[in-house]
Amino acid sequence: MSSATENASQNYDPRAVESRAQAHWQARDAYRVTEDKTKKPFYACSMLPYPSGKLHMGHVRNYTINDMLTRHLRMNGHNVLMPMGWDAFGLPAENAALKNKVPPAAWTYDNIAYMKKQMKAMGLAIDWSREVATCQPSYYKWNQWLFLKMLEAGIAERRTQTVNWDPIDQTVLANEQVIDGRGWRSGALVEKREIPGYYLNIVKYADELLSAVANPQDKNYLSGWPERVRLMQENWIGKSQGVRFAFPHDIKGADGQAINHGQLWVFTTRADTIMGVTFCAVAPEHPLATHAAAIKPELQAFIDECKQGGTTEAELATQEKKGVPTGLFVTHPLTGEQVEVWIGNYVLMSYGDGAVMGVPAHDERDFAFAKKYGIAIKQVIAVEGETFDTAAWKEGYGDKQKGVCINSGALDGLNHKDAVDTVAGLLSAKGIGEKKTTWRLRDWGISRQRYWGTPIPIIHCGDCGAVPVPEQDLPVVLPEDVVPDGSGNPLKTRLDFLNVGCPKCGKPAQRETDTMDTFVDSSWYFMRYTCADNTQAMVDERTEYWMGGANAPGDRGMDQYIGGIEHAILHLLYARFWTKVMRDLGLTKVDEPFKKLLTQGMVLKHAYSHKPEGAGKNYYWEHEVEVERNAHGQITGGKLKQDGTVLDYELTTMSKSKNNGVDPQALIDTMGADTARLFVMFASPPEQTLEWNDAGVEGAHRFVKRVWNFGAKNAEALKAAGAVVQGELSADAKALRREVFVVLKQISYDYERMQYNTVASGAMKLLNALEGHKGTSAQDLSVLREGFGVLLRSLYPACPHLTHVLWEDLGYAAERGMGDLLDAPWPTVVDEALVQDEIELMLQVNGKLRGSVKVSPTADKATIEAAALAHEEFIRFSEGKPAKKVVVVPGRLVNVVV
Repeated sequence: MSSATENASQNYDPRAVESRAQAHWQARDAYRVTEDKTKKPFYACSMLPYPSGKLHMGHVRNYTINDMLTRHLRMNGHNVLMPMGWDAFGLPAENAALKNKVPPAAWTYDNIAYMKKQMKAMGLAIDWSREVATCQPSYYKWNQWLFLKMLEAGIAERRTQTVNWDPIDQTVLANEQVIDGRGWRSGALVEKREIPGYYLNIVKYADELLSAVANPQDKNYLSGWPERVRLMQENWIGKSQGVRFAFPHDIKGADGQAINHGQLWVFTTRADTIMGVTFCAVAPEHPLATHAAAIKPELQAFIDECKQGGTTEAELATQEKKGVPTGLFVTHPLTGEQVEVWIGNYVLMSYGDGAVMGVPAHDERDFAFAKKYGIAIKQVIAVEGETFDTAAWKEGYGDKQKGVCINSGALDGLNHKDAVDTVAGLLSAKGIGEKKTTWRLRDWGISRQRYWGTPIPIIHCGDCGAVPVPEQDLPVVLPEDVVPDGSGNPLKTRLDFLNVGCPKCGKPAQRETDTMDTFVDSSWYFMRYTCADNTQAMVDERTEYWMGGANAPGDRGMDQYIGGIEHAILHLLYARFWTKVMRDLGLTKVDEPFKKLLTQGMVLKHAYSHKPEGAGKNYYWEHEVEVERNAHGQITGGKLKQDGTVLDYELTTMSKSKNNGVDPQALIDTMGADTARLFVMFASPPEQTLEWNDAGVEGAHRFVKRVWNFGAKNAEALKAAGAVVQGELSADAKALRREVFVVLKQISYDYERMQYNTVASGAMKLLNALEGHKGTSAQDLSVLREGFGVLLRSLYPACPHLTHVLWEDLGYAAERGMGDLLDAPWPTVVDEALVQDEIELMLQVNGKLRGSVKVSPTADKATIEAAALAHEEFIRFSEGKPAKKVVVVPGRLVNVVV
């Protein structure tokens, strides 16, 4: 491309401008970062994407936020790391392989190549030398290595888990693969099965994980996280303090022995309601349920039905609560009364002891269950101001803070805390109960009966059992040429992978064919970025430099993490757990991985649809729709251009399935990456949702062209201008210079708080001021050059290509102390430029605005009063009357009362 100064009327060509800038950065290897101990490190990282094929606008927004932060901090002297990688294992690749009959590896690597090309087209300041893909053996070797260390430390162990099992495909299904109780591919009725798998003991860390999100006094309290994310984590961890106790019974199994030693164990946070128990419910897999079905075969049908339900607490919370009586009874531990046992579809065997006590009067779920099945409802808590009535549930029935015990014998009159303490003491004395803390959090089952994931490094020997793969034999490499056919895990029939000698005895053995949950891959990748080339260790001293506060003692963890709110629970929780395990194993000194967290808002766009009677909903692209708008330009409806069909419309997340996505590549090809970047930053604060607006995109593009045209039009004058000398400036030049630095002050503040939408509007104010300046003297042009240099540096993090080219072509890079815009110093506010020769005060007469008075900024009250009384507008409106009182509000107004 020719210089911007060669033709003042030259049209802005985003493709040429961006190609030139990117070629310059590539030639310089501009974004390669080293561990420079003379600079303060700053680690800014976006959540790594799944390589699905193409970037979407959510990606563009996420990475532009990160890029603006990176560029701004680099200009302020920080050593900034912005890496990128690929969350490359997982089920979507297997699904695509089934559909396209290609290996998941080929599909994944092709997608990575395309998405990387798109990221480079966006001009992102990524250090690609640190790139990782979680499907590469050089990466997942360390998943396997740390897993073995966890086995040694007792943090990992093998036990059974309840899963969704497809009996036709002979495979475990994720919850999202179960549709209306059937396998997504085979259509078979899905069963619940208990199969062995590996678990990581995250519950061991529950107290520490909870404290950092719930206790502001904790030294690791995550004050830099959004409050709602901390609350989501707190609720997920779910600490409950209550009483675990047993209902005795004499129910004997087929062996003649009492089942579970004659005790049905439950946990409750409401031990104060123990006298209101009118039933107990057990999970369909509970030994008492199995025994009951053996006695009453008709119960088996209900148990089988339950096996087709969900396996998570969230699923059970939304499904209809069903149950059947077993005909079995247990004994109330305090009253001796007989309590019937029911099987409930809402009770999970994997949660607690797989049984709950039913207190319908004071638990909403139990109330609904009792009403449905005609079970007794017994009030044992009285709440002041609440009249108990079994006709309908009221929130007050479950209020433990206001209630006191009634109809409860020795507990009568006690409040919640005292009653719980009393019950715990009574049960403890009988040897069948104690106070206990439980967690909603459950140990992390990482075994997946799928192919495309990290192989679990275990070898199964008939003589030696489960044998860990020796460290020197890692990684256990996943074959990449497999094409799944949907009939279970293909590793089970891949003999060159499966068959191996036992590391202990040498006899023929078989590898574990389960692979690890892909959350394992994303739980520590951010540490691997710091030392991706180390083949001998998982992490090294470079990890400490970037995450250990090398130049800021006690300032630990990644400086800024950026990603969607959809990852607020599991990914962040698992990453926090994994970091603590690495710390305890001596691999890092970091307690919490992410010091600050920004959850960027979704990108929304209108979607248009029509649902014919008896058919599914059809979505239409906007170009197929005649969009209807009101006088304010707001969408009020739409009709299908083809036949006039009236369409429904909704503002929703961009999605391929709803035909409302915008292809970033198409936008980059037509208007340029700088336009795309500027729009997604200007349209909304980073943490709020962004509503896509084609007119807004056009507006961003017009602004980019205005910046270019201003530089081109004034190129010769800007290049020839000298340095600013404050004392020689005209009034107009002083006013422009003051406006530039007033706006810069606000822009710098907005950068510091990452409010990039107002940064963009500040840049627009700067350009308006520069365009409005008409002075032509040497000093006028010097001020113009200075101001345009401030604009280029302010706008650079959002629009790096355009600003880079103008910076070079207009000679700013050659100025002393400036250099390449990438490393140019951030502009500083010149305080003397903010000083005004005169200030303007509003003039009021009897409280009504009548004009303005110009005075020196240092004028005293007497001088201001004199100026006001001499003003022609005061003389006019006072009608010759003398002033009774003069009120001066410094810096704002003067009011004369007559």
